[in-house]
Amino acid sequence: MGAGQWPVRRGAIVCTALLAVLLVAGCGQAGITVPATDPLQLSSWQLMRSDGQQLQLADGVVPYMLNAPLFTDYAHKLRTVSLPAGQAATVNADGSLDFPVGTVISKTFFYPRAATGVARLADTGADLLPALGEHGGLDLTSVQLVETRLLVHRPQGWVGLPYVWNAEQTEALLEVTGDIKSLTLVHGADATPFAPLPFAYVVPDQNQCGGCHGTNTASKQINPIGPHVANLNRTVGVAYGSSGNTAENQLQLWQQQGLLILDTPVADYPAMVAWQDSQQPLAGRARSYLHSNCGHCHSSTGPADTSGLYLDQLTTNPVRLGECKLPIAAGQGTGGHQYSIVPGEPAESILIYRMQTRDPGAMMPELGRSLVHTEGVDLVSEWIAQLPGGCA
Repeated sequence: MGAGQWPVRRGAIVCTALLAVLLVAGCGQAGITVPATDPLQLSSWQLMRSDGQQLQLADGVVPYMLNAPLFTDYAHKLRTVSLPAGQAATVNADGSLDFPVGTVISKTFFYPRAATGVARLADTGADLLPALGEHGGLDLTSVQLVETRLLVHRPQGWVGLPYVWNAEQTEALLEVTGDIKSLTLVHGADATPFAPLPFAYVVPDQNQCGGCHGTNTASKQINPIGPHVANLNRTVGVAYGSSGNTAENQLQLWQQQGLLILDTPVADYPAMVAWQDSQQPLAGRARSYLHSNCGHCHSSTGPADTSGLYLDQLTTNPVRLGECKLPIAAGQGTGGHQYSIVPGEPAESILIYRMQTRDPGAMMPELGRSLVHTEGVDLVSEWIAQLPGGCA
């Protein structure tokens, strides 16, 4: 198996009806009722409520964390999931989760406030989320809400809905055509000082949701990306549902709460490497980063399948990963470079050029960023620099 690769489970998940009943019966999690149509106001979903001072989650809305989160212009994210009462998700053969119809996944984007803009601070996933029991919450006096994106599993499939928060932070309205927010990024306590950086934060329109979440060009359907069993397999603290003062495994918690049915012990499931953790192997960190930020498009089934560059975790062929690979249709995106990855030479690699340019016609990912993710570029550059060999 290649670096960062998780095993593929063969066949359907096996679980007895009795086990399913016991898991659901012991969950204590209330479900929400999904509106028949898409409401204009986010509050109509009854997922969360805000008085402008604090945002709290409703009963049955569970916050979760990922091992390898996606970069979005240094925004922090509060991720939640809510399933219909009495139903649970199962694990597919590829490790993705099969959520029941009526599931709502939310992702709220926000920034820590700074005196002259918004702060560039590391998103630990729990730094601004206080321990409020099963409700969770955000202290809005210290953060600026931008948007909340919903993925709703309707009978016809998943639907993406972007909601934009008002200035008072009391309500978010559905903006199917998207929005643009003018923000200024300033350094935080753990970042190297730099001049204030104005940028345009882009809220995607409803159609653009399919640009990232349409992970299979054959089916044309959108699907959740982040909540994959390997990305959820991690420890979490009290704010995310663990009991007492001890951290617990998130998959185990979901199973206990009746959100997820597992066919084997939690210890048997793979876990993605946390790319932010400098104590983890470099190759695993880089591959996790590329999987989360690029692999949903750059895979054998994704929208970028014709590029021949596959950056998902399951790809092990060095050429498919870009080593000494000539671009197929990169156009101006080559930056004058010849190969996607030149082992030992990150500055000569198209991949690094596209990660660090802000040119809309060349930058990658195409959606979801206006800024350069310095830490991501440094990580992938370090990985390429230690790759052996070269391109003749």
